[in-house]
Amino acid sequence: MTMTDKLDLVLERTIDAPVDLVWKAYTDAGHLKRWFAPRPFEVTEMELDLRPGGIFRLRMQGPDGFDTGHGVPGCVLEVVERKKLAWTSALGPGFRPNEAGEGCESFPMTAVVTFEDAGNGKTAYKAVALHKSEADREAHEKMGFHEGWATVAGQLEEYAQSLKVSA
Repeated sequence: MTMTDKLDLVLERTIDAPVDLVWKAYTDAGHLKRWFAPRPFEVTEMELDLRPGGIFRLRMQGPDGFDTGHGVPGCVLEVVERKKLAWTSALGPGFRPNEAGEGCESFPMTAVVTFEDAGNGKTAYKAVALHKSEADREAHEKMGFHEGWATVAGQLEEYAQSLKVSA
């Protein structure tokens, strides 16, 4: 499978923090909750079971009454320590299919996030959102994928740096 398919949306950044801290910020529900939503939105609930078939669920709230409700249920697909995390909104915990309309709005997506040591205490970060159709990819792009995920990558960097300071 190629990760640059026409159905994919991709964000790449070099994060000024070491892989260990970026991984820690991304894979601990308490940490993830603090930076994962683009400001002024916030994650008000986060549930994460980091194993294949485990849950990846969050509830996001924001201005003008925006609320994802019970949260976005998802399923962890793959975990490679300090290297890769993949989850999908098409499935819920235990690889059970989600109901239509659950997950990322009304379209399912799979996220594949990779982390690589870029040297000098930096991390090469790549987030890929995979979609089943061009219409789904376009809907996610119009929803603000590039702006939102870029903002969140900046918040991840900021948060991982704060972990470095407090370590």
